[in-house]
Amino acid sequence: MKVLRVIDRSRDEHFMHEALQLARQGAAMGEVPVGAVLVCDGEVIGRGFNRPISSHDPSAHAEMVAIRVAAQERQNYRLPGTTLYVTLEPCSMCAGLIVHSRIERVVYGTPEPRAGVVISQGRFFEQPWLNHRVLVEGGVLMEDCGELLRAFFAERRRKPRVDG
Repeated sequence: MKVLRVIDRSRDEHFMHEALQLARQGAAMGEVPVGAVLVCDGEVIGRGFNRPISSHDPSAHAEMVAIRVAAQERQNYRLPGTTLYVTLEPCSMCAGLIVHSRIERVVYGTPEPRAGVVISQGRFFEQPWLNHRVLVEGGVLMEDCGELLRAFFAERRRKPRVDG
């Protein structure tokens, strides 16, 4: 008999609000505003926001940062029983990391039509060759998450671009 997990929408929204706060921190630093929190048993064990520009690290996506923090805290590269809350649908790099980390559940805010691999450009977590299954919930605080990104890019388009 398969036991279904009860999803607490208010809990999901609470942690997504925390991820949104992190995304705003990133935006204030000029980074694309994406935030992530990793939760285990109701406690945040990892936080992150996008920082590839400031860290000179193309892998420094919000999910990657939050998972690295949690793995170091737990002294374990596997993080079973955790839920990752992220404001934007994960890309292929982050989806691979989520599987390798054995994260149980991913909750994301808004779809990423160009690079998202949960629903937008493919269904990565449904691939039969994966050795770990991830539960996914999308659209939590979707309007808030999407608006933060739209406002950020609208402002970026208004400013003259300075390339080094």
